Amino acid sequence: MFLSVVIPTYNRLPILQKCLQALENQQVRPEPIVGYEVIVVDDGSTDRTVAWLQQVNLPHVRWFEQNHQGPAVARNLGVEQAKGDIIVFIDSDLVVTERFLQSHAEALVRGQQQFGHDRLFTYGSVINTCNFEHPTTEPYKLTDFSAAYFATGNVAIARHWLEAAGLFDPRFQLYGWEDLELGVRLKQLGLKLIKCPEAVGYHWHPPFSLEQLPQLIDKEIQRGRMGVLFYQKHPTWNVRMMIQMTWIHRLLWGGLSLGGWLNERTMAPLLQWLIDRGKPQLALEIARIFLNWYNVQGVYAAYAELKAAK
Repeated sequence: MFLSVVIPTYNRLPILQKCLQALENQQVRPEPIVGYEVIVVDDGSTDRTVAWLQQVNLPHVRWFEQNHQGPAVARNLGVEQAKGDIIVFIDSDLVVTERFLQSHAEALVRGQQQFGHDRLFTYGSVINTCNFEHPTTEPYKLTDFSAAYFATGNVAIARHWLEAAGLFDPRFQLYGWEDLELGVRLKQLGLKLIKCPEAVGYHWHPPFSLEQLPQLIDKEIQRGRMGVLFYQKHPTWNVRMMIQMTWIHRLLWGGLSLGGWLNERTMAPLLQWLIDRGKPQLALEIARIFLNWYNVQGVYAAYAELKAAK
């Protein structure tokens, strides 16, 4: 099999450099991998990503540019330009181990032998870390667990199944849900998820600080709007649960945030106190109380706009 690793990127040059170097250092064997390439799609970055790609010598990397249209459009372009029969999706802030591609390939072959067909895909492990210098030293944590069916942070799938499902919906141009929505269509085609914990990727993000809150709040509001698009396409209770558009989520996050009284302003002293004591991850987990409330409000506001427009 020939693997094409498709990576959309937007203003992530420092960690993208680590991401691509890790992919150059892959240890692969001719069985079952006959070769691999890395397709980077720059989604209109303004941080000199393209200038760096023009100058650097990375033998496995090919890159393409587009105006800023979001990761769904970027991934579609990457798939269209890819040469491989197997597509591996990762994000540009993921640093992988040396056996990453080999692990995905071996798991795909085992799955095909076990089930007698290739109606499946592999899903690797993602470990969150804020250690920029040595991201792969981070241990696995309970908060790293994911129950997602199809998430493009670390997944490998036969190209023809992506094409059969119709690739990513380009209308998902804001933050969130474009990969899980494609996952619904793949599940309708009967594809089976094969867990591949040996294919480890370390998802880097900077340590939490109060300066990040406006951007995090905006992401939650965007995620709410894209959640409504997700629900438009698949109007099921399961999708409502996923996008937090239920009375359960209104009650849960509305109650925990005291109807929004606990927010980025009222909780700032506590969050900063935790950050100052070297506990930025705990501060972020507490901040998720009001971040989730922003998401719930965003999804209901977007849904109300949709109904008013009909």
